[in-house]
Amino acid sequence: MSLDNVTTEIAQTAARIVVEEGLDWGPAKQRAVRQLALPSRTALPDNEQLEEAVREYIELFCGDTQPQELQALRELALVWMDRLQEFRPHLAGAVWRGTATRLSDIYLQLFCDDSKSAEIALINKQVSYEASTVKGFQGKPVEALSIHSLCKPLNETVGVHLMVYDHDDMRGAMKPDSRGRSPRGDAKALRKLLEESRDE
Repeated sequence: MSLDNVTTEIAQTAARIVVEEGLDWGPAKQRAVRQLALPSRTALPDNEQLEEAVREYIELFCGDTQPQELQALRELALVWMDRLQEFRPHLAGAVWRGTATRLSDIYLQLFCDDSKSAEIALINKQVSYEASTVKGFQGKPVEALSIHSLCKPLNETVGVHLMVYDHDDMRGAMKPDSRGRSPRGDAKALRKLLEESRDE
């Protein structure tokens, strides 16, 4: 099998795992390699290739349910963005890019003048959360505040992860990817996406 075919097969297998099990992209690629009994050092598809495979999988197998699930998650994301608007929240990940299903978590990036201010705001709003450190979009460690929020239309509790960045990290954060797409969007951009999908 050619290298191109191998990476395509890994992408398709990983896409099924992402959609059916809600696994993150990195672990899904690793599991796909194991499932296909390939050597552990096999070249992996890049995220763009995996995203393409995820979109194809959703279209083939979840076309009748996924648009409503995505809509519900985007509406819930907007609720939290409005609650945390003082921290300039931006939506990223599958919910922003349109590949989310009911198993997807919501990833909000907050750009704060003071890194502890978001945590204090959650405490003041009596929202319980778990704090952890994760790799941010610039490759540096950032604090993540994870909360559980009921998504009524899905009747599911959804993970909402608030990644706390410095205000200065906003610079360069809106740089489009190789296809000209923005990797994240603010509440105004999200409202526009919601309106567009209602009009369809």
